[in-house]
Amino acid sequence: MIYIALLRGINVGGNNKIDMKLLKHTFKQAGMCDVVTYINTGNIIFAYKDKSKTELARMLEEAIHNDFGLYIKVVIRTVDDVRGIINAIPDTWKNDKEMTSDVMFLWDEIDDESVLEHLVIKPDIDTVKYVPGAILWCVDKINVTKSGRSKIIGSKIYKQVTVRNVNTARKIYELMQAQNR
Repeated sequence: MIYIALLRGINVGGNNKIDMKLLKHTFKQAGMCDVVTYINTGNIIFAYKDKSKTELARMLEEAIHNDFGLYIKVVIRTVDDVRGIINAIPDTWKNDKEMTSDVMFLWDEIDDESVLEHLVIKPDIDTVKYVPGAILWCVDKINVTKSGRSKIIGSKIYKQVTVRNVNTARKIYELMQAQNR
């Protein structure tokens, strides 16, 4: 089975620095196969058999703690999970000079459509969708400061998501598909 491990809060603002080559080694030492990292923000694609996503997350969190001394939350998604998320993102959504579009991968504990009730969504500015495993959020760059998206920072929900822009999410899925062949 092909998985992505999404690490929350590494190599951001000079905090929780982890070298991707060393992280790749940690994953291999933990028994993961065909390990590939993508950019410096904690996206690790790998193959593994015989463990649940929850067991894999715990195992990898422990390995990261042992090797780097950091308590980093790991979200695990299968290639099928990511396919469902990617297929729900409108083709017109991008992360560029005109638009910002994000995938907020949810911890399993809050992975339910009711999570939307706890967000500040401005329907005239924000386009927000729930899909199993994630919240999809898009706003025109001209309206970013008016968007409800910034209100999530510092909230309880923010501590239970890890965010990737749609360009990164699409590339992750492409890399997962390449390993799934």
